[in-house]
Amino acid sequence: MAVAGLLGLGLAPAHAQEPTYAPTMLVLDGSGSMKQADPTSGTKMDAAKTALRRFIGSAPAQAQVGLTVYGTRTGSSDAEKPQGCQDVQVLSPPRAIDKPALTAAVDGIQPSGYTPIGTALRTAADALPDTGARAIVLVSDGEDTCAPPDPCEVARELTAQGATVVVHAVGFAVDAKSRAQLTCIAQVTGGTYTDAPDGKTLERILPRVSATALRTYEPAGTPITGTATWDNAPVAEPGQHLDTIGQKETRYYAVDVPEGGAAHFSATISFPRIDGVSITQDMNTLQLRLYADGGKDCHVFETEQVTMSSDGEALTVARTLDGDDGTCKGGGRYYVALTWDRVSAGVPERLPVELLTIVEPPVTDGGSRAVLPKVPFTEPSADREVTGGGLFTVAATLPGSGRYRDTLQRGEYVFYRVKLDWGQGLAYRVHFGQAGGSGVDNISNIATSLYNPYRAQIDSDTTVFTGRPAALPSTEDVLSTVPVRYHNRHADTFSARSQALAGWYYIAIKVGSTAASGDDVPVPVTLDLTIGGRPEDGPSYAGASQKPAQSAPVLVAAEEPTETWPIWLGVGAGAVVLGGVITVVVRKRA
Repeated sequence: MAVAGLLGLGLAPAHAQEPTYAPTMLVLDGSGSMKQADPTSGTKMDAAKTALRRFIGSAPAQAQVGLTVYGTRTGSSDAEKPQGCQDVQVLSPPRAIDKPALTAAVDGIQPSGYTPIGTALRTAADALPDTGARAIVLVSDGEDTCAPPDPCEVARELTAQGATVVVHAVGFAVDAKSRAQLTCIAQVTGGTYTDAPDGKTLERILPRVSATALRTYEPAGTPITGTATWDNAPVAEPGQHLDTIGQKETRYYAVDVPEGGAAHFSATISFPRIDGVSITQDMNTLQLRLYADGGKDCHVFETEQVTMSSDGEALTVARTLDGDDGTCKGGGRYYVALTWDRVSAGVPERLPVELLTIVEPPVTDGGSRAVLPKVPFTEPSADREVTGGGLFTVAATLPGSGRYRDTLQRGEYVFYRVKLDWGQGLAYRVHFGQAGGSGVDNISNIATSLYNPYRAQIDSDTTVFTGRPAALPSTEDVLSTVPVRYHNRHADTFSARSQALAGWYYIAIKVGSTAASGDDVPVPVTLDLTIGGRPEDGPSYAGASQKPAQSAPVLVAAEEPTETWPIWLGVGAGAVVLGGVITVVVRKRA
């Protein structure tokens, strides 16, 4: 059965969808200083307009983009200051992008007055939706000349109110004092600060910063509330669900597994970016334990660990239930206990957790049992731009083999997706371009991970990035899969077992933050991808004319097991089977 048929069954990516974008407000400095000459682009305002036009022209059609400007309706005399410090206009609210209208609004801006950044931030935030992920891109050539309100305090107000508004600030030929103020605004909200010393630099970086703002991500899913005990755990319906989980808390969920079929489920937490966290206090773990009807302990335990969580990492734990799990056999109602066990410094007391379950009916014919060799890599010929998404549900689609270029801000963790049919696999590598100076302050972490349709990690690699060109994987030519076949799940080769379901496969790429004194400049990223293997008939599912159950992840909590659990702390994946009864999988990622 091909991917199209699998999708018709509702099996593979119930959550696969085209990327959605955070409503974003562009805030442009229209103060009198923007009339000054720029050494590369006429006036500063000329350069800013060119940069905005470039972004508007390249923005996705689904993007919601607005425009706010300050300092355009008064002069800059002392007598005009009271009025000038209230001079903020929303030229276009954040809505489905109307490129001609937005471009016309940009063309009509004439700089003349004061710099009320704090008031502009409040006005822009008020114009954005009240809930959900939202972003502001602020371009200023100087510090606020109207405080109060102090713009950094306004940013803190937004954070204190729980607003999910991320501010990305661009300093256009600014001095040290202005840079410090703009950096504070960005850091307080979890955004980025970028220097643009001249017009040509602004024209190059503003579209990238704006694209980053658009991919600000908010966890999504049908609401569900896990319980503290297994016996009243909610049964998750097909699709993706959204809950919250607290530090050291265990949440329980239930899922019904068809006799002779399988359920694939996962739980994902995306950690916020936090500055100044010690590497020794920057680790989180998600643990998963499995139970059968009546609370019977299946003696299945998995844990995933992520280090450098403060870079904005995503942490996923995944498991397949196929009726042969530890001491638990057959179909029926199962429970999973999800625990946020190890907690890094500075994270919120509760965080959203996305839950996904895909339920497969029994198969009448699983197809070939042979495990094919890994897909070989070939040098790409196509070359195109792409903008990765903030997590699985908004991953950017890579339509086929080729070379894909993106630009990541420091501290970004972005996702791309590739559709694999039965018989197909992929191979890829990632190149990181020159970015900033060298030295200890400019060292950061880079990483890539590969996931299957139910978000189980297939492979990963990480290394140190010094600002000079680098590539991942660092010790091999590529990361790759075997061609997808149903019976791979039973393969003697453990590494092939996760490639047993056709659908969307995900590639995540991360660029970590530098030290506070580092250059913190954007990093050009190139993803070279090969999709190989010949599409073939997949398994035949029982009752294929009916849509199978596809419920959200099952999670159940239990007491800490009395056994001493062996722990393998390497990069990648490992498994330990104890007497064929207790299954332990522990992974560690940078």
